[in-house]
Amino acid sequence: MSKKVFLCAISNISSGHCLEDCKFCTQSVKYGAKIERFYHKPIETIVEEAKQAKARQAIGFCLVTAGKGIDDKTLRFVCEAAEAVKKEVEDLNLIACNGTASVEQLRILKDHGVDSYNHNLETSERFYPQICTTHDWRERYETCENVKKAELKLCTGGIFGLGETMEDRIAMLEAVQTLDPESVPINFYHPNEALPLEGKTLPIEEALEMIRMARQMLGKRRIMIAGGREITFGDEDYKIFEAGANAIVIGNYLTTQGKDPMRDHTMLEKYGYEIATSCHDQ
Repeated sequence: MSKKVFLCAISNISSGHCLEDCKFCTQSVKYGAKIERFYHKPIETIVEEAKQAKARQAIGFCLVTAGKGIDDKTLRFVCEAAEAVKKEVEDLNLIACNGTASVEQLRILKDHGVDSYNHNLETSERFYPQICTTHDWRERYETCENVKKAELKLCTGGIFGLGETMEDRIAMLEAVQTLDPESVPINFYHPNEALPLEGKTLPIEEALEMIRMARQMLGKRRIMIAGGREITFGDEDYKIFEAGANAIVIGNYLTTQGKDPMRDHTMLEKYGYEIATSCHDQ
């Protein structure tokens, strides 16, 4: 594996008002998790977060909204945020993560400065009804296909530790394979007392084995360890790179705290990894 590690940061620009019933997600209003809820983060704040991400050597910056998909109001807001970030911050790969989207909507996002679109499959098609009943897995897959049709770079992956079987995990990775994404986020379930899923985290060795499997199945695609890194690996998160990961999310997540990015820089330096400076690095 390459010794270069890609850093990405995310901005929760519209939080906690999703009407879907995804059992792993604190953004759903159904479960009443104690999180910050707001419709639109100020554009100036989003730009400032992008500048901070760039200063911390992130090459990816993701604009995330809560909700099933893109409506007209969301589309206008994300386009405004994207234009503002691109105007103020150079050389950031700008990612949007706004749920179900049509080819036309995705092309509009691209026209306003978005480079990539993130829409995770989450788990296998078979297991998906166990964790969400308000929309189906096929809709998620079709949005990923739409991303490719709109000629945006695709970022899609899933979550381990939701109660799925090993067969489900393999099926999810096989589905990701068929979409040929540029980047594959791997998340590990972060329990919350408000959520209906059983509050367990995967043992470190099992989590590392899933990263190894993802690397084996997905070849040279970028594998990014995202949500759940802290609670799953603790101070042994350097092992994720030995297992085959070559990207991480730095800073805070949507509704949970992340590690200090400077701590991550120190960890990478200690174990001999170089921070990638471009999406084109190998």
